[in-house]
Amino acid sequence: MIMSEQVKDPLIFETSYRKDTAAHLDEEIEKRYPGKYHEQELLTDYPTVYIIDNQGKQSDYKEDYTVYVGETIDIQRRTLEHLDVDPETREDWEELRNAKNAHMFVIGHEHFNKSLALDIENRMMQYLSSVDVISKLNNRRENAQRKYYTSEEFIPIFNRIWDKLGENKKYRNLFPPRQLLEKSAIFKASPFNKLTDEQNQAKKKILKTVEQALAKNQTGQLVLVTGEAGAGKTVLMSNIFYELAKQDQLNAIMMVNHPQQVKVYRQIVKKLGVGDDETVVKPTHFINKYDEDHKVDVAFIDEAHLLWTKRNQGYYGHGDNQLLDILQRAKVVLAVYDHKQVLTADEIMENEDWQQIKRLAGNKVIRLKNQMRIAASDETIRWIRDFIDQRRIFPIPQDDKYDLQVFDDPKAMQEAIARFNAEDHGHGISRMVATFDWEYSSNRKPKDGSDYWCVSEGDWSMPWNLQLKSNQKQRNGINYDELSWAEQPHTIKEIGSTYTVQGFDLNHVGVVIGPSVKYRDGKVVFDPSASANKKAVQRRTMKDNSKQRFGEQLLHNELNVLLTRGVHGLYLHAVDPQLQAALKRAALGKRNA
Repeated sequence: MIMSEQVKDPLIFETSYRKDTAAHLDEEIEKRYPGKYHEQELLTDYPTVYIIDNQGKQSDYKEDYTVYVGETIDIQRRTLEHLDVDPETREDWEELRNAKNAHMFVIGHEHFNKSLALDIENRMMQYLSSVDVISKLNNRRENAQRKYYTSEEFIPIFNRIWDKLGENKKYRNLFPPRQLLEKSAIFKASPFNKLTDEQNQAKKKILKTVEQALAKNQTGQLVLVTGEAGAGKTVLMSNIFYELAKQDQLNAIMMVNHPQQVKVYRQIVKKLGVGDDETVVKPTHFINKYDEDHKVDVAFIDEAHLLWTKRNQGYYGHGDNQLLDILQRAKVVLAVYDHKQVLTADEIMENEDWQQIKRLAGNKVIRLKNQMRIAASDETIRWIRDFIDQRRIFPIPQDDKYDLQVFDDPKAMQEAIARFNAEDHGHGISRMVATFDWEYSSNRKPKDGSDYWCVSEGDWSMPWNLQLKSNQKQRNGINYDELSWAEQPHTIKEIGSTYTVQGFDLNHVGVVIGPSVKYRDGKVVFDPSASANKKAVQRRTMKDNSKQRFGEQLLHNELNVLLTRGVHGLYLHAVDPQLQAALKRAALGKRNA
């Protein structure tokens, strides 16, 4: 593998973005590199990537940039087109043309070809879309390339370019260290993530289905995307959503029933200029706003397993199933679904409804099989899956790539997670989480007079999520309230639940496994009586008026969500003595009886 330090430095030419400078751009480049004809050619005659930026009004707490990223084989001609032609049809180009301090980077490299330049452009969009000080990012295309002759050089060349851009202190906020951006939720959900072959095949099939359905004016066409946690479902949805949402003549809506993910998608939509707050909504809002006479073209549902499947105080659809209600309000519905991530009794899909949904989807069920989240060996991933699915605890395999540890003391585990977060300069997203086995209410204070609902064991405790308030409301102009729970710096002092971390990657995750998960007779068992998650253990009234409980299944799913969050590390501590002992034996490489 080629490392970034092994590739040559890029050429980075800076100039003001104005018509008079663009008209003499070739001459300016010649002056900058006198007698260096090779360097001149790389910027004027070969493919280049360029970044146009304009810093808006600066307040006490923020810088505010509008940025455009592009690639071209003729930088002077393309710049003049942007200044002369594009403003006649696009408001964003008119704003840049009229800006007093607009500025441009032209980037060349001796290994650039068309495909590599397009890949650099696409990855530049992914990184810049995660930068706090950028409020608008323009490009309007997704240009990730497949395979080409020099594709192995793509990542190291991009890394050298980004690092070189960040060396200038003047632009440090515009090009912050890569590792800070790579851990953000918006980076990981970005539509500019390069898709795998599996995802690309799925994308082709989905876009073909959408095109055919809209051409035939079909309604209620359903595409299901399935796969376990970490299979890349959200990245695929984000990519296709951006592809369709940027088309002016098409109405695309993104839905998700997870408030933390709503925040992430709204940031993406806002920065990329493909909609507003009504473009990313919760399912109930969508159902109330649209009806069968006012259908949207394409409705996306990320985490469709979180949809309600019975009426309650917040949901009064025509039917008893939000997915079926949404299908009546859209020409095409693209839904991500994972049975193993259903968490509450209100989300249980009755067999009758599931059979109807499978009939509606027909052969348009796409399963992603690759595991993309956990950066571990196959043996480690199998150990985690055996723990969750087979309910067996085998010796923990040796894995130099993944940090899997068992802690006797939850306080020591909390301190280790905090150290990892601090090493990420406070921008990492390593967090503590727990099974929902300790009481919590967002509407009232604890009866014992405590300030917070807490997860506790012995003399150790941590406040449950979404209770602590930050003294600082903004970072570089971004309101903390707009960030997901795990991205807000002060939440390192809280402990998360499935309701705040489902669907998100964490760097390292420390999981406190509460008393609802036990170890008996050589097997992991689930005890609904020890859970405080009423939404999971309460009885569900079915369509035939029978009352059923799904507690064990839903607590199993809860454990599945929590143990599959950590990209680079998983720390474990169990409250149940027998489960903790089994985990400790496994950590020592011993088999459990």
